[in-house]
Amino acid sequence: MTTLSAQTLVTGRLDLLPLRVGHAGEMAAVLSDPALHTFTGGAPESAADLRSRYRRLAEGSRDPAVVWLNWVIRLRAESCLTGYAQATITGCVAEVAWVVGTAWQGRGIATEAARAVVGRLACPPVRAVVAHIHPGHHASAAVAAAAGLVRTDEEHDGEIRWRLAVAPGAPTA
Repeated sequence: MTTLSAQTLVTGRLDLLPLRVGHAGEMAAVLSDPALHTFTGGAPESAADLRSRYRRLAEGSRDPAVVWLNWVIRLRAESCLTGYAQATITGCVAEVAWVVGTAWQGRGIATEAARAVVGRLACPPVRAVVAHIHPGHHASAAVAAAAGLVRTDEEHDGEIRWRLAVAPGAPTA
C-alpha cells in the first residue's frame, strides 16, 4: 500500500520516536490527567492497558489498505516523553491527531510535533491530511492551523474537519 513508516522525526526541540510497547509506563504518567479527555471522552489508561494498546498498534492494522503511524514525543532538553502523535493512512488520505500531557501544554510542543508529522506525510501516496477537532478545543484548532490545515465546514461525529491538500488536485477527504 504505502512505504511510509513511523521513522524517528527530529525537530528543533523534539524527537518523535516510533511508538514501542516499552513507552507505556512513562506514557501512562504523561496521560494521567483526566482533563486530557475533556474533548475526546474516556479516561486515563493504566500502564498495563497502554501496554496492551501499544502492542496492538505496533502490530499494525490488519487491513492491508490502512497504515498506522504512531510516535511518542520526547522533549530533548528534559529527556522525557511529553505526548504522542499519530496518523492513519487510508488510500491517499492521512488522518492525524496529537496529544500533549497537561504539564507540557502551552509550550508549542504539539505544534512542533504536528508540523513534523504533516511534513513527513507530504509525499505520495498521501494527497490530503485531515484532522477532526472538537469545536470547543481552541488549542487543538490552533495547532492544526499552525501545521497548515484549514478548517472546513464539514462536521463528523460532532467534530470539525480540518484539511490540507499536499498535492495539486487532492480530493476532498
